[in-house]
Amino acid sequence: MTRNLRRALLLLVLTPLLYALAGAPQTASAHTGLVSSSPKDGAELAKAPDQLTLTFDEPVDLADVRVLTMDGNRLPVSRTPGGGSDSVRVALAAPVGGELAVVWSVIDEKDGHASSGRLTFTTGSGAAAAATTTGGDEAASPVPAPSPSVRKGLVAARWAGYLSLALFVGGLAFVALLWPRGTHEPRARALLVLAWIGGLLSTVATVGLQGAYSPTLDFARAGGPPSLGGFRDALRPGTYADVLATEPGVVLAARGLLWVLAAVVLGALMQGGPGTSRSPGWRVGALAVSFGLLRTTGMAGHNSEGSRPTWGAVADFVHLLGAALWIGGLVMLTVAVLPRRRAGELAAVVPGYSRLAAVSVTAIVAAGLVLAWQVVGSYDALLHSSYGHLLLLKTAVLGTVLLAAYASRQWVRTRLDLAVLLRGDAATVRPFGYSVAAETGLVLVVLVVTSLLVTADPGR
Repeated sequence: MTRNLRRALLLLVLTPLLYALAGAPQTASAHTGLVSSSPKDGAELAKAPDQLTLTFDEPVDLADVRVLTMDGNRLPVSRTPGGGSDSVRVALAAPVGGELAVVWSVIDEKDGHASSGRLTFTTGSGAAAAATTTGGDEAASPVPAPSPSVRKGLVAARWAGYLSLALFVGGLAFVALLWPRGTHEPRARALLVLAWIGGLLSTVATVGLQGAYSPTLDFARAGGPPSLGGFRDALRPGTYADVLATEPGVVLAARGLLWVLAAVVLGALMQGGPGTSRSPGWRVGALAVSFGLLRTTGMAGHNSEGSRPTWGAVADFVHLLGAALWIGGLVMLTVAVLPRRRAGELAAVVPGYSRLAAVSVTAIVAAGLVLAWQVVGSYDALLHSSYGHLLLLKTAVLGTVLLAAYASRQWVRTRLDLAVLLRGDAATVRPFGYSVAAETGLVLVVLVVTSLLVTADPGR
């Protein structure tokens, strides 16, 4: 085992400790939800109330809470006097025909997910009239929900972000630690550049899509029910301004700035070549940027939910780091190393990556178990919730990936020496290439399921 590889494995083990020392996150529940309202939903009141009090299950920022009447007028929201940070007061407008209906929406401060609901009150003689008109059927004004196109776009942006992160961080580690000569290989350079471009663009797109997920309630669609923001809202400058004023927006802005700094790290590597990858200054910069990208990516997930958020956050960081080292190295091996079929490179690179991948997969599985325990919380939730079903699907696909990885590892143990002796003979290397390609394709499916998990409600 080379000195560089030993250092990489030591870093993989010590990083959780560094992360824990950097600070522990605060406890959070699932997506922010409404606990109670005063007056209560459906209340029949003697006279119209001047204000409405909403209490949520966790602290909320006033900028993240929006309350509108059914005709689209936004109502003023302020802190409840003497109340906590989980309670807000809404100034109500005069009811029309004895009935007052409002729709509220709130953005989770931790992960940016939107929740919404509808409250209806009747006053005086309007109570009977409203009941006669609606027949008690609240479905006449359904609760607004995020646009399906926006949700799909958000999932796609996060998938691209995860893939770009893995290719960039894992690719840098692969080239710097296992294959320094790869800095001059056009395919390796192109892969790193595309990963950087994808990471920056996906971050920018996520800001707009996050804002469109719940920017304001849209009542302009003729004949349609009220809904949250549409896909066009993701392109409006005002949407970006609103999101960047929230805590999830600050995290996304920090990630974008880190991708800008990553361009400096990548440019220095490409200009300096193998010598730069051994430079202590470059390694410190690459480590700092990689740490920041992994940290800010993890902040958008559900890892801080549950009774032990620190364990969840550390496990999520290890999960992301292990996945980046595994996936980034795997794609680099598939795209840049194997097509060259150079015996010396195979002998030097493949065994080192095989050991690194084994440690990374072990870290992924161990951290995944901690995350499942932290976020899902019970066997019942695992078996009877959409989040649990997605998690089981991800586990099944990952199990198939591990079978392909085992086949690749067996080839390294039994056939690598022969491939080197035959100077990278195509027929000898081809089975290894097939198993690595299958492993790479299945990993992309795992990333898709991971993106769906981030937008799903754990429903603890």
